[in-house]
Amino acid sequence: MRVRAITAAVLIAGLGAVGVAIAAEEGTHDARSALMKKVGGAAGAMTAIAKGEKPYDAEAVKVALTTISETAKVFPDQFKPGTETGDKAASPKIWEDHADFKARADKLSADAEKVLAQLPADAAGVGGALKTLGGNCGGCHEKYRIKTE
Repeated sequence: MRVRAITAAVLIAGLGAVGVAIAAEEGTHDARSALMKKVGGAAGAMTAIAKGEKPYDAEAVKVALTTISETAKVFPDQFKPGTETGDKAASPKIWEDHADFKARADKLSADAEKVLAQLPADAAGVGGALKTLGGNCGGCHEKYRIKTE
């Protein structure tokens, strides 16, 4: 049990360090990519539990859900006017309907917080949570992500 607590503390500390690095380059493609990688890593940790590839670990699930919630809160702010052009430009649809883009991120954050408040007790519960959160991610990606081949 002590190993899990130490692991969770290290993960949380690492997330804080990444947050500081992202703040330094706010609004850039690299900052946006780093935030999405955080969400992807958190979802991946939960997926491994849901699939039974890793044992259920409440602390790991809490860290993942917190990461998703906190990242979704700051993600829309990375799309400031003037960052819609360049070699690594994001979809212009983000600026065309920024209110919807932000609302989708807010919903992802709220849904992650809701799951966190009623933490899944097993791998099946984590899988159910992933379906909800994944639906949020997929809907936003479908509308706002530039598809590359």
